[in-house]
Amino acid sequence: MMAAPIESLLNEICESEDPIEELKSLRTAVLATPVSGLRQAVSGARLEIIFGLLNTNDKEQIEVCVEILSRVLQALEPVQLSQNYKTALQSGLNHPNDSVKLLALTQMGRVAGHTDGVTQMQNSAQILHDVIQCISVERIAVAKEAIAALSKLSNTKAGLDVLFHSDLLNKLKDVMLTSDIIRYRVYELIVEVSRVSPVSLGYCANSGLISQMLEELTGDDVLVRATAIEMVTNLAQSQHGRQYLAQQGIMDKISNMIIAAESDPFSSLYLPGLVKFFGSLAIMDSPQQVCEKYPVFLEVVFSMAMNLDPTLTPVALDTLGVLGNTVEGKQVLQKTGEKFTSVLKRISKVVADGATELRVRCLEALAHLLTLPAIGCQPWAQQLMMDTPGFVEWLMDRSVGTGKEAKDCKFEVVGAVLSSSSAREIFGGHNYLKLKTYLNEGPYYVNAVSSVITEGAD
Repeated sequence: MMAAPIESLLNEICESEDPIEELKSLRTAVLATPVSGLRQAVSGARLEIIFGLLNTNDKEQIEVCVEILSRVLQALEPVQLSQNYKTALQSGLNHPNDSVKLLALTQMGRVAGHTDGVTQMQNSAQILHDVIQCISVERIAVAKEAIAALSKLSNTKAGLDVLFHSDLLNKLKDVMLTSDIIRYRVYELIVEVSRVSPVSLGYCANSGLISQMLEELTGDDVLVRATAIEMVTNLAQSQHGRQYLAQQGIMDKISNMIIAAESDPFSSLYLPGLVKFFGSLAIMDSPQQVCEKYPVFLEVVFSMAMNLDPTLTPVALDTLGVLGNTVEGKQVLQKTGEKFTSVLKRISKVVADGATELRVRCLEALAHLLTLPAIGCQPWAQQLMMDTPGFVEWLMDRSVGTGKEAKDCKFEVVGAVLSSSSAREIFGGHNYLKLKTYLNEGPYYVNAVSSVITEGAD
């Protein structure tokens, strides 16, 4: 239906010396046309007109052209893009305006994610050189889009062969020399690719870039070290990634780094990352195995929770909360006996007189840690709840912690408390009745008053 107006607008743009108004009309027409209609409405030769109009210093004209092309190119198949618009997209990758680069990279990502598109790319190494170059662009959004486009190549063996061909690998290594920041963007790409499959990890390992990244764990620059730990933690999100890191002795290396951190005055810059690494490892594998094999992990978490350092304590609390989320994790913590009890008492003290943000972190951690009936029904744990100012009120306040996980967690705590004979005496008759009501209403109960307000708001 809209094909004719689009066609005539393209003709008008062709004939105009200053086509900005016609371009705006075309933008309106294009946005109003369903994608299926655009497929018929736009012929290959005509789009070259819009691509050509990107060659200007007029920012408004560039912006309108980018909006038109973003919409229209979406209507084309990836193979059509690589066959008919390769040159235009390559010019876009080298355009001084970042929004044009983003447009070209988004479309290149579509091509890279398509089997036939990858075949086309095998014959045009230069365009991939230009995509890699975009990783070094200052604007992070452009670099991210370049990383996303290249990581899509890792979904097929053909794509991996293209990406790790000696020419492109050398280009990646050249780009890495730009700066620390750009080097880490390339590592980000390598980690993204590695996570896809054991095969893609093999390509990355053979490139030498993973071992280069792992060496940076113990580099002299503590900020670089902190970033390296983050990358390694991302690599450990896949099972084959964890197996590879274990084979390379990285878990032992990070455990030793935690031990060495005690005598390093700058350790607060990277110690949270080391703790997060083992924390995520414990969630994905087994809290018991990780804590038994690397005892220093739990020791340092307890120490960080006790020392109330504004940088370290929040990470310790989050880690304890994560461990406390599983039955196995709670059992591991319980086995430490007095150490764990001391940490719980310390946390409850922070709730009483700590900074607001830290208090919220502490309440959340306590809720996770006290959900296991084996703990929640213990008189000492119940006394801890009562001695922690605001904890019982927070527990029964349905207006805070409104996510499903928080609601389930609170409900479990209440259930654990009420399962013991000591609850009435420790909490007192008034609180006991309120807890019973909370349990009877269930985890997702909503006050009648607030539901009326919600209906009114709708």
